[in-house]
Order: sequence, then C-alpha cells, then structure tokens
Amino acid sequence: MGEDVDTRKINHSFLRDHNYVTEADIISTVEFNHTGDLLATGDKGGRVVIFQREPETKNEPYSQGEYNVYSTFQSHEPEFDYLKSLEIEEKINKIKWLPQQNAAHSLLSTNDKTIKLWKISERDKRPEGYNLKDEEGRLKDLCTVTSLQVPVIKPMDLMVEVSPRRIFSNGHTYHVNSISVNSDCETYMSADDLRINLWHLAITDRSFNIVDIKPANMEDLTEVITAAEFHPHHCNLFVYSSSKGSLRLCDMRASALCDKHCKLYEEPEDPSNRSFFSEIISSVSDVKFSHSGRYMLTRDYLTVKVWDLNMETKPLETYQVHDYLRSKLCSLYENDCIFDKFECAWNGSDSVIMTGAYNNFFRMFDRNTKRDVTLEASRESSKPRAILKPRRVCVGGKRRKDDISVDSLDFTKKILHTAWHPTENIIAIAATNNLYIFQDKVNSEMQ
Repeated sequence: MGEDVDTRKINHSFLRDHNYVTEADIISTVEFNHTGDLLATGDKGGRVVIFQREPETKNEPYSQGEYNVYSTFQSHEPEFDYLKSLEIEEKINKIKWLPQQNAAHSLLSTNDKTIKLWKISERDKRPEGYNLKDEEGRLKDLCTVTSLQVPVIKPMDLMVEVSPRRIFSNGHTYHVNSISVNSDCETYMSADDLRINLWHLAITDRSFNIVDIKPANMEDLTEVITAAEFHPHHCNLFVYSSSKGSLRLCDMRASALCDKHCKLYEEPEDPSNRSFFSEIISSVSDVKFSHSGRYMLTRDYLTVKVWDLNMETKPLETYQVHDYLRSKLCSLYENDCIFDKFECAWNGSDSVIMTGAYNNFFRMFDRNTKRDVTLEASRESSKPRAILKPRRVCVGGKRRKDDISVDSLDFTKKILHTAWHPTENIIAIAATNNLYIFQDKVNSEMQ
C-alpha cells in the first residue's frame, strides 16, 4: 500500500477463464486455509476446486506464490424439497477450513440447506503381495495358494483423495448464509435469515439453536440475519449482522439461547442523508473479526467499516468504497445491483483491508497511512509478473488519461468474493468465473 504501489512487482496467476460463461461456472466463495498453502473455491455448479501453492525453488524463484489445481470434487447436487415444492440449488454458499490436526486436511462446505464435512488426504504408497488377494483385490482360490509371502509397501503416483466425513442436514428452514468454525476446534455455527445453530463436528443428527429472531407473526419481521462469525480466540463469543446495519455480539455463557445480545453496535443515521434506499444500502453483507480479535470489519453497499469491540456507538473507521454510486442508486435498484452482497477481508497484520467493487475493481485501504488504492482484475493484467496499476473513477469534469467515467462502469463485472493469505501479501479475487491470485513481491511479508 502506498504511493509506489504501481511500481511494485505483483506476481499473480490467472487460473480459470472461459469465453462463454455458464451460470454453473460462476465462483461463489473463496477461502484460504490456515497456513495459506491451500486455497478453495466453490461455484454455482456445486463444485469445489482446491489449489495448492507451489514450493519455492532456487531455479524458479518466481514460482513461489503460484497456485495450481490440487483437487476438484462435486460437493453438492441439486435437490428438490417435495414437502415445500422448492428446488434446492447446488451452489456453494460458503467454505470454511478446519485447523489441521494431522496429515489430512478438512473443510466444511454448504449450499442453502446442507452442510458437509470433507476430508482431503494424499496417498503415494500402496500395499502389494497379499496372500489371499490378487492384484485386482479379488479373493484367490485357496487351493492355488502354495506359499506365503510378506506384503510390502510400494511407491505409487501421488493421489489426492476427497471423501465425505459428515453430512449435517435438516438444520435450517431458510437459506444458509454463513458458517464459522469455533476456536475450540470441536464446534461450528451456521446461520440463515432468522436462526443461528451450533453444531458439534462429530454429531450430525442434531444442533442447538442459539439465536432465533423469527417473530410469532411473520408480518412483524423487520430485519434478517445477514452474516455471523465466531471470535477467533474466545470460543464463547460470536457476532451476527443484520439487514438494518447493526451488529450484535453474543456470549454463550450468558444463556443457552442468545436472543439477548451483550453488545449492540449501531451507527446513528444522518437525517440529511435519509432516502428511500437508506435501509437497503445500510444492510451489512459481511462481517469479519480481525486476527487479533480486537476489531470487526463490516461491509455494506457503499462502505467498509472498522468497529472496536469496546465502542458500540459508532465505527472506529469508515472507508468509502464507491461513493460515486450514490447518485445512481435509483438505476442500481432497478437492475437489482443494489442487493449485491460484497465481502471484505483483513490482511494478516490487520493493517490493510480489502473489498470488491464493480467493473472488476477491488479496493484496498491502509489503516495506518489512510491511503487507498483501486486495482483491476482483468484479462489484460493476467500475465505472470505483470504490474498492477491503480485505477481511478471520474465522476465528471477533467479526466486523466487512464481514468474511467462512472457512466462507463460495467455493473455485470463485479468482485463479490475475496480472500487474503493469513500471513503474506497474497490475495485471491473471484471475478465471475475467473480466479485471480496476486502477490506483492516487494512486501511479501506483512508489515
């Protein structure tokens, strides 16, 4: 981050692209694992693609940071709810990695209704020389066995095996929008529009309802849950956001049902900015705890905000993502873009935040220097070791050479899903059906 951002060598890989975009190919979630060596993406076709980071070699120093396909599997299939006569899409809403306990990796993936736990493991050896089985694994005729031998382990080509370990179903009436793994590594929570459930990773047939905001009469419904996340260090704390722009911090030690929050974070609305669209654009689309656990990052339609857990009355910092769209809210409402749900991300040191925008732009804000930059994920910038140049959106009047007019923005090209490597300056950007990975080669370690 800074004035010299356009001169930094930013190495990146352009991993997936099609000239013809099908709905099933659109990436719907992106998530690094806890070491950053693996990156998982989910798409609207129910597929999960896992990328693995290449190890650094002396002969190819630039290969470090590049991610190649490690494994691909079908996580969810389309289903039909016959009781409600509703189709259940296969689209992957969220992916969350579990902390690694052994040589294998584990992740949770969810569509609108069903959460699945997957195990990803490697196999590069196989047993040979069985006495009672042939090479195909079939039992031999005992009459043909004339001698006994000791089975041996032989090397084989590396095979990545993905197997379903648990299926957590029937926990949600409404669409699941969030899953979050607890710091105790034993439980996780899932949230839909009106309820949040607590699950044990080893128990699939029941969950505990910890938040329920469904009113007795649905006509009295005034807000819905939009996102939820566990605190990174305190297993009893979690936060959930609402469509009214508020955050509620809950403590599971207080009661089994956390309908009463312990802290409410809300920013008073400026009466001078009140309009028909005020409630829509104030809806929080994503909430993320900082790695330190001291702050929370939220994204609404026009801004990203940093909240201090100890200050409920207003956000600590507010950053304008694309304030130039404020005059275009009417047309954005008509084409439904105003309901787009943008995600946000922290860097590993909590000093820089990132979020997406339209025209395949994404924004970064340095909390220390207060500088910000707009970058573009595009086909033109997809060459390895290319330089990302800052972009600027012009509202009117004089324009520089590389400026783009707000009237020229392509609202069909939007970056909703982003992820940041947990310890290094490597980011993953999902732009429709394309996945971009950028690495800052100058400041590869967190400041």
